[in-house]
Amino acid sequence: MEVISVREHPEQTERFILYFQKRWGSPNTLMVYHDAITHAVTTEVPLPDWYLLMDGDTIAGCAGLITNDFVSRMDLYPWLCALYIEEDYRGHAYGKLLIERAKKGAKAGGFTHLYLVTNHVGYYEHYGFSYIGTGYHPSGDSSRIYESVL
Repeated sequence: MEVISVREHPEQTERFILYFQKRWGSPNTLMVYHDAITHAVTTEVPLPDWYLLMDGDTIAGCAGLITNDFVSRMDLYPWLCALYIEEDYRGHAYGKLLIERAKKGAKAGGFTHLYLVTNHVGYYEHYGFSYIGTGYHPSGDSSRIYESVL
């Protein structure tokens, strides 16, 4: 298993876009992923970055490292987002590979913490995250906010 970054593999930008759209997009958000991933390749700042977990030439999962995950706590960043592992690959702790890559990217960018929003309780605690409070989304929903010290 290998984690690749769109910044390191700009020739695969379209593959990144299509995968994130497939796993996280909706008809209203397809262009969000297209635009965010396309511009990640050319930016001079450390964020955003997008990762694919590869099993040879097969995509086994994904994650992103972004400035805000559509949550009210805009004072916190960067954020781990869009973590997904294909069903056939679940149960082997492969999510840890993507989380560790995002942590490495955040640390390389000069950040001391990494955040995420989720309503999954018990998963991210295994990978060094602690619950720190509640965040609110533009939709009116709320999610738990987690933090990991890098």
